[in-house]
Amino acid sequence: MKFTDGYWLSREGYTSLCPAQAYDAREKDGTLEVYAPVKAVRDRGDTLNVAQLTFEVSSPAPEVVRVRMSHYQGGLQPWPQFNLASEPGHHTDVRIDEHEASLSTGNLQVKFHRGGPWLLEFLGNGRVLTQSANKAAAYVQGPEGRVWSKEELGLDVGELVYGLGERFSAFVKNGQIVDIWNKDGGTASEQTYKNIPFYLTNRGYGVFVNHPGLVSFEVASEKVSRVQFCVEGEELEYFVIYGPSPKEILKKYTALTGRAPLPPAWSFGLWLTTSFTTSYDEATVTSFIDAMAEHRLPLSVFHFDCFWMREFHWTDFLWDSRTFPDPRGVLARLKAKGVRICLWINPYIAQRLLLFEQGRAKGYLLKKPNGEVWQTDLWQAGMAIVDFTNPEARAWYAAQLEVLLAQGVDAFKTDFGERIPTDVVWHDKSDPGRMHNHYSYLYNQTVFDLLQAHHGTGEAVVFARAATVGGQKFPVHWGGDCESTFPSMAESLRGGLSLGLSGFGFWSHDIGGFEGLPPEALFHRWLAFGLLSSHSRLHGSSSYRVPWAYGETAVEVARTFTLLKLALMPYLYAQAVDTTKTGLPLMRAALLEYPEDLTCQTLDRQYFLGCQLLVAPVFRADGQVDVYLPEGRWTHLLSGEIVTGPGWRHETHGPFSLPLYSRPNSILAMAPGVTRPDTDWSSSLELRVFAMEEGQTSQCDLVEFQGRPLGEVRVTRRGANYKVNSPAAVFPYSLVVGNKSFRIETPEQTV
Repeated sequence: MKFTDGYWLSREGYTSLCPAQAYDAREKDGTLEVYAPVKAVRDRGDTLNVAQLTFEVSSPAPEVVRVRMSHYQGGLQPWPQFNLASEPGHHTDVRIDEHEASLSTGNLQVKFHRGGPWLLEFLGNGRVLTQSANKAAAYVQGPEGRVWSKEELGLDVGELVYGLGERFSAFVKNGQIVDIWNKDGGTASEQTYKNIPFYLTNRGYGVFVNHPGLVSFEVASEKVSRVQFCVEGEELEYFVIYGPSPKEILKKYTALTGRAPLPPAWSFGLWLTTSFTTSYDEATVTSFIDAMAEHRLPLSVFHFDCFWMREFHWTDFLWDSRTFPDPRGVLARLKAKGVRICLWINPYIAQRLLLFEQGRAKGYLLKKPNGEVWQTDLWQAGMAIVDFTNPEARAWYAAQLEVLLAQGVDAFKTDFGERIPTDVVWHDKSDPGRMHNHYSYLYNQTVFDLLQAHHGTGEAVVFARAATVGGQKFPVHWGGDCESTFPSMAESLRGGLSLGLSGFGFWSHDIGGFEGLPPEALFHRWLAFGLLSSHSRLHGSSSYRVPWAYGETAVEVARTFTLLKLALMPYLYAQAVDTTKTGLPLMRAALLEYPEDLTCQTLDRQYFLGCQLLVAPVFRADGQVDVYLPEGRWTHLLSGEIVTGPGWRHETHGPFSLPLYSRPNSILAMAPGVTRPDTDWSSSLELRVFAMEEGQTSQCDLVEFQGRPLGEVRVTRRGANYKVNSPAAVFPYSLVVGNKSFRIETPEQTV
């Protein structure tokens, strides 16, 4: 939101009260409090009739600082609040003298300069990371008595900003205006389903604004050397997180806001759906699943989209009896074919349903200020919205899902949850503006907790669209409604990379695009991209996404990359476990792995799948693609070609290939021949050594799976020999170097 007219003037109708100096300071229970009048105090008369802003600085965790700026402090505690963790008892150092007031935690220091013009600095290891300088912080008075609290943190020369949720606009956010407000706008707009008020930069720090409602960012836009963020109201709270590396920033941010639990192994396989508005019954679904088997396409999950329920009956959680007269029998017959079942749901209740009557009578539906049920015809006729702030409503909603779980359902696609009105009254009296985004958290938490309670820890997974801060604790999320075009495929990737830099570990997208009918060339390329993503789903709007509908080549491409992903499961599962421990996304921007490589800081058409595999999807029908390889000797996983970086390569790939490179001096765990993601892959385990230099030691971390402890493996190159140390690994397994394979049968072995 812009408050200025150029650099010098304020917008008409707006007055900014900015701190003029850090006039007074004190320590209170480990918190540094600084009192800043909005005009300089030269004599006692200047202390009269003047507003004062209070800055409270504390540290919830090492090298993380919380800054709370407030004007009036007599208001009621607003709700909802983000559920944030802290690490009590860590050391902080508060110092106050006539020249400065500071708080330090580890290598991060917050410093207020006293006695002169306003200057608040954040230093990492003695280096200025960012600062709030003259006219940056402010309490803004606007038209009709509205007020805002805003801050502007400086950007250095060459500083780039990333994150702010799943954004489909340019990957580097400099120059963009970003409003943190969930909307159902598709992937082709500046709107997004997952808005996160957190950004990080290539200068070693991240900023998280602790406000669940609308936060407006001007990212090097209103003032080109600053990031401005503001909220409406009397106070603003934000955290500055020191890295210095992007990985360390994400680790500390997710320690604060939460990390994803490990999705079940079966969820990493291929998902196939009925698509959105297509016609289907048990015969249709069975024919799809049988045809997948006939085409030797391993299928892990079958998803029923909206029309498993009757039209105009969303959401009543009742199968359409005209097409599915025996739901329990249908699910039993389908699951006997080896697939898991997912159902589409949303939190909206159409007016004609019995559930609407129940919800209205018991107060489970969102209400207007006059006590009436809030309703709309947008989506479903006369629909209402479940009020998840009411514990009884949450239990009532979960009870409907429990019936479906008892029938044999394994997972739910938690669609929608973005169009949440603000002209309403919530059961727990939450502030409507703050609840708009936060609704997605309560919705997905309700469903995820039910799945976990029913199936057990480690077996819960949703396919969610809307999210806010902390939503990463309820995986998996997908990118929403994209078009069947190459530009939309690229914008989907940008959204996923931005979401990964916002604390979310597991992400997916609609293979082939949601809207429209993908051309064969696009479908081929999206298959490769989708099956080298965290989670992989074939889904569309008005047309089926079964591979044979796009020709025999599409079937072969789908088979090739499905089997490749399954063969990569030992590696992917270990990387997924690491995601749950560190908060680092399974699909990640190149800057996370190579933050010092200037080229990697802007790459948005390639990514790392885990820490080791570099993937560059092909975004052209003719198979041409540009890929950047950082320093070192990279091995193409499919061809075995070794290429030396750093540098750009222009490559041309057929439909069965794409740039897929293994990192220099790395070991990749694979299980060729595996046809299920949740099978015991230890019997076919291969560890592939890539471009290992003389004297180099590399490590491959394996994880326990199905009760089999696999452990870690270290390999050291000595001339033409490789010394293998794997004291805790399962034996035997194969070590593959180039075109040679060696059987490893002892904890220490040289080959």
